[in-house]
Amino acid sequence: MKVVSPKQMMQIEADAYRGGSSESDFMEEAGSGVALFVHELVEKHDLNRQVTLLCGKGNNAGDAYVAGIHLLHLDYEVLALQLSPLEECSHLCKQNYHRFLMEGGRIAHADSPTLPSFLQTGVIVDGIFGTGFHGPIKDPIYRAAILQANDSALPIIAIDIPSGLNGETGEVLGEAIQATETVFLGLPKTGFFLQDGWNHVGKLRYVDFGLPGTYIEKSAEELIMLSPDIISPLIPKIKRTRDKYERGQVVGLAGSPGMPGAALLSSLASLRGGAGIVRLLYPAGMHHELVASPYELIKVPYHYDDPQAILHVMNHAAATFIGPGMGRSTETIQLLKNILPHLEKPCVIDAEALTLIAQEDIPLPSCPTVLTPHLQELLRLLKHPETDNRSRELLKICENYAKKNRTTLLLKGGPTFIFSPEALTCVNPTGTPGMATAGSGDVLTGLIAALLAQKLSPHEAACLGVYLHGIAGEHAAEEYSPHAMIASDIITYFPEAYRLKEF
Repeated sequence: MKVVSPKQMMQIEADAYRGGSSESDFMEEAGSGVALFVHELVEKHDLNRQVTLLCGKGNNAGDAYVAGIHLLHLDYEVLALQLSPLEECSHLCKQNYHRFLMEGGRIAHADSPTLPSFLQTGVIVDGIFGTGFHGPIKDPIYRAAILQANDSALPIIAIDIPSGLNGETGEVLGEAIQATETVFLGLPKTGFFLQDGWNHVGKLRYVDFGLPGTYIEKSAEELIMLSPDIISPLIPKIKRTRDKYERGQVVGLAGSPGMPGAALLSSLASLRGGAGIVRLLYPAGMHHELVASPYELIKVPYHYDDPQAILHVMNHAAATFIGPGMGRSTETIQLLKNILPHLEKPCVIDAEALTLIAQEDIPLPSCPTVLTPHLQELLRLLKHPETDNRSRELLKICENYAKKNRTTLLLKGGPTFIFSPEALTCVNPTGTPGMATAGSGDVLTGLIAALLAQKLSPHEAACLGVYLHGIAGEHAAEEYSPHAMIASDIITYFPEAYRLKEF
């Protein structure tokens, strides 16, 4: 799914209006879709059928009023807080304000500096600002409404974008809605994924408001957001006659004395991810630390002074992974220098291997490669100053690195970005903060290696891997809560992820 800037979205809609589309029809469809998601949220969590609408003065507020009308028809109690004087509102906002009143909705007007009380239960719908908003919020009534909504502990559904978030850059300069879900209209916006955006949008939900597809097809995109229509065709097809060799053999070079866990997580993820055979190459002498390994895992000890024997095993695999739990010893550094230039099979490089490549300036292998750094590993790899800012500028640097090195680069985190020399940058919407736990990245490494072994390209394996990894993490968080889940729980839910729930 294309990701666009607010300006691009405005241009797409303007083109549609010139082509005969109706703005009021679009609003009716948008509001109906928002109401449906509100109703689903209420039903799923058994909430009271009460909704508070926060309405500004633009068409975002008009969408909220239409949603309110549809919810009234579903026997909800709906209270709208009109935060701007009605005379300042857009034509469609006024029109649907009056429709809402006629349908039996209640409206309370904000009388500065006093803010009317919210309903105490149910759901809040944020219709204050649209995607064109930028800068700090100056109006004290708007600020008070956002703060009260965030402090209410009620679920918040934002229409198109959380109010206070810059839809282009992801900046938040002051207060902004902390949405439980953002129901985006037509196409997702760049600001969802940059800087502070991911902390505010919550779960992304898509509403088709009737925009003709021809206008979307003609538009340029900033990014591609992964979605089932992109991901489903990538899942390897299963032939009834296939054998374990057709599923592919993965060889992992991982682990070190005192650090067996990461190697075992990656290996198990490769097995559960679909590889037919998985071999783990580990330093000789640590076999007793691997006794808890899966029965299906083949364990092969190696000696640092025999890189040719290691290469022989790795170059007879369908795909490999390198790095989890390897440590940073002098022997490991020399081993990577001896191995990487001669590696022939598709490879995933992660963890300590990435750190040593950056630290020692070890060249990347010439074989198809996926690098999977988290932000700090990425900054070391790029030799970039420390930052926690996922800005457009950083994304551009990553794109250039991927092209220059002919490699697929993953920036792990919330959200995960995939950079590739042969494809547009992709962003993954699946996952949960509960995945920020030791070993989660090792699980992703093993899964991507299994997909490479099943003959997906590095870009395809990376996209499918992060998407499935995220869905499995969501299921684990539902089962154990984001506070209590651990990395191995993600592997447990690979089967659910492969069933690909609808976006």
